[in-house]
Formats: sequence, structure tokens, C-alpha cells
Amino acid sequence: MSDELTLLVLRLVFLLVLWGFIFALVYALRSDLFGAPVRRIKNAGRNDDLIDPFLAEPMPVATAPQQAPTNPVVAGALTEPLAKVPSAAAGPSGTATRLVITTGTKAGVEIPLNGEPLTIGRSSDSSLVIRDEYTSTHHARLVFQNGEWYLHDLDSTNGTFLNARRIGSPVVIPNNTPFTIGKTSFELRR
Repeated sequence: MSDELTLLVLRLVFLLVLWGFIFALVYALRSDLFGAPVRRIKNAGRNDDLIDPFLAEPMPVATAPQQAPTNPVVAGALTEPLAKVPSAAAGPSGTATRLVITTGTKAGVEIPLNGEPLTIGRSSDSSLVIRDEYTSTHHARLVFQNGEWYLHDLDSTNGTFLNARRIGSPVVIPNNTPFTIGKTSFELRR
């Protein structure tokens, strides 16, 4: 009788450990399975709520009177401190007008940049869809602000790299400097 009871207890413990492992795995992969979390954020000029599904960060409230932005998601897109990354490979000064894919399945493709945000990821609702197993659903976002392009990692699983260094906050992308998302590398060019 005691052998049967011991065997039953061991089976139950094994099942609990197995289910715990499954829940931990799903929890770790939730951003790839369901995308970035959506949070309500306040608009800088009004009191109504907006939803920014890509950044999932609160927008800053304007401190000085400003003209109301035409696209509030673009105007308040970056809320973290912006850091410049020095690069010896930085190209000529001036605003980039195109995004060039230098390596990966879409190598050689050029995307014209018009100043609008560009979301890169596996999801079909991304501006630029990159299908590889190392790219998250909503992996990264390019935002044009203050005359420069900023790269923002959207809490991707495998990270976003600028000039072979992983980024943790929005950074300025110098022209002709490679940045990598999954197995694909990009450059901004004039």
C-alpha cells in the first residue's frame, strides 16, 4: 500500500512540474505570441486617451504651449532619453531618404523614407515585414524626430543591434551604419 501511495505522489509531483514548465514557457514567449502589450496613454494636447500598440509607453505631457501635432503617436513616440551612438562608419551629414536592406532574405531592397514611423517585425501589420525565426512580432521601430532617425527596440526577444552593439533605449542611427534585426541588416542612406 505504501508503494502505491509513493508512486501516486511521484506521479502528481511530476505532473505539477511538467505543467509549471509549460506555463513558464508560454509566459516567456508571450510577447512573440501576442505582440507588445497595449496600454492607455494620455495625448500631449488633449485629455482623451490614445492607444499606442507598438511602443506601449506613456507619451510625455507637453510643458510649454505647442501647436497640436497632426499625428500624436509620431510626435510623442520616444519617451526615453535619446542617446547618440558614436560610429567611425558614420556617413555624410544629412537626413537619410532610404532604408537599404544589406543582408538577409530581402537583401538589396530599398525602402523610401518619408518621415513617417516605420515598424519592423514578423507581424503582417508591421510597416516592413521580415519573416525569420529571430525577428519578433513587433521587433523595432524607426522614428524621425528633430531631423534625425532614431531606432527603438520594442522589447524584442533577440534584441536589436546598432553597429554590432545591442541597444536598450532609442538611439540615433548615423547614415551608412549597419543595424541588425534578427538575421537581417539594414543601413540608412541619403
